[in-house]
Amino acid sequence: MKRQTGNWGKTPWTIDFHAKRRSLPDHADVVIVGGGFTGLTAAAMVKRMAPQKTVVLLEAEKVGNGASGRTGGMVLAETAAGDLPALGDVLKGYRQILRRLGVKADLTLPGVWELARGSRSMDGKPVHAMKNSPIEWNDAGTVRAVGKVPGGAVNPGKAVSGLAEAAAKAGVQIVEHVAVESIEFREPLRLRLHCLNRQKVQRQTVSAEHVLLATNAGSLDLGDSLFTGREPAEPKLTFALATTRITKQRLAAIGMKSKRPFYTVDFPYLWGRMLPDGRLIFGSGLTPGFGESLRMESRKKKAAKFNPRKLWKGLEKIDVRKGEAAQRLASLEQRVRGLHAALTKIRVTHRWGGPILLTDGFRPVFRKHPKSDRVIVAGGYSGHGVALSVYLGNWAAEHLLGRRELPNWPLR
Repeated sequence: MKRQTGNWGKTPWTIDFHAKRRSLPDHADVVIVGGGFTGLTAAAMVKRMAPQKTVVLLEAEKVGNGASGRTGGMVLAETAAGDLPALGDVLKGYRQILRRLGVKADLTLPGVWELARGSRSMDGKPVHAMKNSPIEWNDAGTVRAVGKVPGGAVNPGKAVSGLAEAAAKAGVQIVEHVAVESIEFREPLRLRLHCLNRQKVQRQTVSAEHVLLATNAGSLDLGDSLFTGREPAEPKLTFALATTRITKQRLAAIGMKSKRPFYTVDFPYLWGRMLPDGRLIFGSGLTPGFGESLRMESRKKKAAKFNPRKLWKGLEKIDVRKGEAAQRLASLEQRVRGLHAALTKIRVTHRWGGPILLTDGFRPVFRKHPKSDRVIVAGGYSGHGVALSVYLGNWAAEHLLGRRELPNWPLR
């Protein structure tokens, strides 16, 4: 079977975790679908809090294959829709969860610069350039800092690897190359699986008392009506690049001596951060763009016939080396070199794309499945999920064990 993702490029970090081959059980107390930040955290925390529970995590390819391993590593507070009711302190929780699980992922929280060109943000709020702004770039206008918000950066590869190691150490069975075709909402729940075992496709059924669906932009149909409707959630590929190391002199010249990450609050959007070794990461662009879609079937409530090669609803066809994706990356590279004279000749070493799931109003989906109270759906972080996904993964674990209620966040 071919890779389910297309050629999305290579990131400047790696995921070192490799799941041990083990036979799937016929039944588990908790089955978690999706081997990203949310699923790995939930699996590790359920097993740590309730060691007697059997926990199985299923990943359609390899852990971190989707958004978690291909994000830029920007750590932000709250959600993309802001501070939702009963959310709590995401950054504090994120730091505590990583510490509790023993995950060392180069987490730093020095704050994040908000940048702008004009006097209004993209949502119409007034903004004003800071006096003595450390940043002054040229990008469709003069870009300056307009404020600083809580946040920072993390190494996504180390975060995925660390969470997976913590889950496996706690006793979670992590099974890669297994996709969930469908769920039968009976008691117990039954998951029909599509397994790739040594290049041979096998089908199996696993029953479970509770299930967490944490696939985000993959296998959206499992979430039923939570991701459909008049304004369905849309999976998109977003882009980033990494440069060679930058000297301290050039770092000071471009105003990033503080090493704080940044993002623009107006258009055209641009974000970026430093790696610990002095390299820079910049990101921007979406394919398909806003208002465009690759998954018209998302408007239907019933899934089409299962196809493991189409878990990404069209994103698996994208190759960052050609077509629109290559154009987006070329445009991003040109923008970076035009930001400041110190960046004119900087060399780019990595170019990649990563899937995100944009929801109506950018509100995350974190609620019970419409067909069963014993199934939780988490995803749709709208590009704001590095810390939030881990935070909600821990919350999901507490709910699965009957220790905490889910929040009431309306979808629209």
